[in-house]
Amino acid sequence: MLTAMVTPFTSDGAVDYETAGRLATYLVDEQRNDGIVVSGTTGESPTTTDDEKERLLRAVVEAVGDRATVVAGAGTNDTRHSVELARSAERAGAHALLLVTPYYSKPPQEGIYRHFTTVADATALPAMLYDIPGRSGVPILSDTLARLARHERIVAVKDAKADLFEGTRVIASTGLAYYSGDDTLNLPWLSVGAAGCVSVIGHVAGAEIATMIEAYRSGDVAGALAIHRRLLPVVSGIMMQAGGAIMAKAALSLVGRPAGPMRPPLVEATGEQLAALREDLIAGGVKLPDEVVT
Repeated sequence: MLTAMVTPFTSDGAVDYETAGRLATYLVDEQRNDGIVVSGTTGESPTTTDDEKERLLRAVVEAVGDRATVVAGAGTNDTRHSVELARSAERAGAHALLLVTPYYSKPPQEGIYRHFTTVADATALPAMLYDIPGRSGVPILSDTLARLARHERIVAVKDAKADLFEGTRVIASTGLAYYSGDDTLNLPWLSVGAAGCVSVIGHVAGAEIATMIEAYRSGDVAGALAIHRRLLPVVSGIMMQAGGAIMAKAALSLVGRPAGPMRPPLVEATGEQLAALREDLIAGGVKLPDEVVT
């Protein structure tokens, strides 16, 4: 159970490193996260500088690095820049890397292969590949994943491609650890052999997801299904309104753990979106304090 953590900002738009440490502690101690992804898309990584990324990572490692796996987002659409970010993450104490498919330029599969292996060669850290063609423009094809799996440090995939059949084939043939990268499919991915999930709703429902994973693995499929169904309004409210980063911060504000504003071009949730989200969280069993900061 990992959460792709939001990046807290102060009212004037600076990274709030102190709040980041407190948020990471909350995710591990109260939301039962086994790991945290720092500077992923949900962390608004396109808008943070390299220095901010390293300082943020150090703050999270200092807060929870002794009891949770800290994964650093280091992927960009520039291989050289990704290498620099990977080395910076290693210096900052990250336990692993998250490497997204190079986006916008739409490289061919050979280019994707060379990009990932070059970054994986740059550090001693294990790497999770992030397959999200809806954002990157291109998928990592199964044959490419099979080639990449031969690299000793490429050990996992965060899948947001929603192709359970191809994912199952890759799991069976390569031994790569698959993680659901789409909260709508957390339980279905477990059913075909996934190792876990990298969640956005884990900001407020991580403990429930951890219980669902435990129930499924212990053979209590009905119990896991009940949790999956109970969380459907939470998934809908956070993932299907204004995007994960915006609504994850909105959800945190509703549970009394505000993480500050968004950085442009993202914007804060509207009053109408907050009201709808509040109803979704209540319907999904998320406990809200009587008075919250919004």
